[in-house]
Amino acid sequence: MRRVDGELLLFWLVPFLGITWVCAFLVFPGFVHPMSPTLSADQVAAFYRDPANLPRIRYSMVVFNWFGIGLIPFLSLIVMQIGRMAHPTPILQFCYLGCLTGGPTLFTIADLFWLLAAFRPERPAELTQLFNDIAWVTFIGQVGFLIAQCAFLALAIYLDRQARPVFPRWVAHFNLLVAAALAPASFVGLALSGPLAWDGLLSFWVRNAAIALWIVTMTWVMGRNIYARHGAETVVP
Repeated sequence: MRRVDGELLLFWLVPFLGITWVCAFLVFPGFVHPMSPTLSADQVAAFYRDPANLPRIRYSMVVFNWFGIGLIPFLSLIVMQIGRMAHPTPILQFCYLGCLTGGPTLFTIADLFWLLAAFRPERPAELTQLFNDIAWVTFIGQVGFLIAQCAFLALAIYLDRQARPVFPRWVAHFNLLVAAALAPASFVGLALSGPLAWDGLLSFWVRNAAIALWIVTMTWVMGRNIYARHGAETVVP
């Protein structure tokens, strides 16, 4: 029971973390209307020097650094579900475990460079632009770990041959669709404008919408699994 209760505790952290992420996302002035990669160094520096923007950038990045790590326990719940699938070896569970460390780490690195850009706004404009570029390209473009997570989870679901599989097969199909939606963001470093730019339709809007939809959907699916298992283990024979 203690193990299951621990799962429930981590599960109910997800709504709190989700609300926190949305609030920090809305506070950062460069997200609600994404900054354009075509801005000159002086324009980028002016954005960070703006007294209305500077505190919002700093505090939103601090919040992201505090709570972005919350993705790890959420993804660890998925690792546990994979471990309950009928596989001859735990290799897919280990693959997913390895991938889950990459996304939160890169997310934190992007936050760090936005924070560095805002740390000394009086520095030369070209350096501020450099930090801003590193933050955006890291945040948007480094989706390889996320794509691999979706692919490994889909493969694990397809190979789960139990009479009552842990996840229904539509969850595997859904994860592959999310992986496809994330893939265009990999090319963000090749475009300053258009749908592949970091403020473009595919790289920013489709990517972020796919991640949000994935978190909501997987939270719902895992909640059903955890509560079903919790109920089954508390039934008195």
